[in-house]
Amino acid sequence: MPRNRNTFSSLAAWRRKAVAAAVQGAWRWAQQAGSVTAEHPGKLRFRRLGAGTRLAFPQGTVFGEPWIEIGECCIIAEQVTLTAGMLPGLDLGTETVLTLGDGVVLGRGSHVIADTTVTIGSDTYCGPYVYITSTNHSYDDPDEPIGRQWPRSEPVSIGPGCWLGTGAVILPGARIGRNVVVAAGAVVRGEVPDHSVVAGAPARVVRSWDPEKGWQPPLRTPAPKPIPEHVTSEQLAALAAWEVEQAGTSS
Repeated sequence: MPRNRNTFSSLAAWRRKAVAAAVQGAWRWAQQAGSVTAEHPGKLRFRRLGAGTRLAFPQGTVFGEPWIEIGECCIIAEQVTLTAGMLPGLDLGTETVLTLGDGVVLGRGSHVIADTTVTIGSDTYCGPYVYITSTNHSYDDPDEPIGRQWPRSEPVSIGPGCWLGTGAVILPGARIGRNVVVAAGAVVRGEVPDHSVVAGAPARVVRSWDPEKGWQPPLRTPAPKPIPEHVTSEQLAALAAWEVEQAGTSS
């Protein structure tokens, strides 16, 4: 009897492993087959979808693609929302509404809502669950439910080379400069100067670059080592994709 029980347990364990392996294999296949690229756009017809860009599977809500331009070598992680216009099926005219420059990274679960112009500069990285919107609710009439009042929209621009931490919120009218760090959970509105660090809700500048004095207040961490010359852009893109995947796994 103990031998039979042990045999049964071994068979059950083997079956569980086999089922898990099959499920994992099917999911990896779905991720590959369901991802969107310039070569395999599926049903999505963006105004531009650059070479080397990939929208991971499963995608979040995506509509208004004819008014969305996405540059080359962008990484759009799982469950990312990209929308142009308030509703699907609207005619938004001749101009691009949402623009992502080359090398933009949008972390898992991020949202980019472009009811009016939103521009994200090249090589800007966003952590998971970043929320960027050009529209906010209005509440002028105290007697009318807020959700029924016509919203206000203002263009949003994010310069090249920025880093937006996990859960950052970029509000309508924000104008973020070049190489800006937005701390995790920060809520940004208004103008943010180049080469600065902002944190808080509402966000304020907590560190900035002075050409003569360097970073003020001074950095408390040692300067990073430069990227070795032999490292290729493809390797950097693969590293960025791995970091996005790890961030999504840990959330």
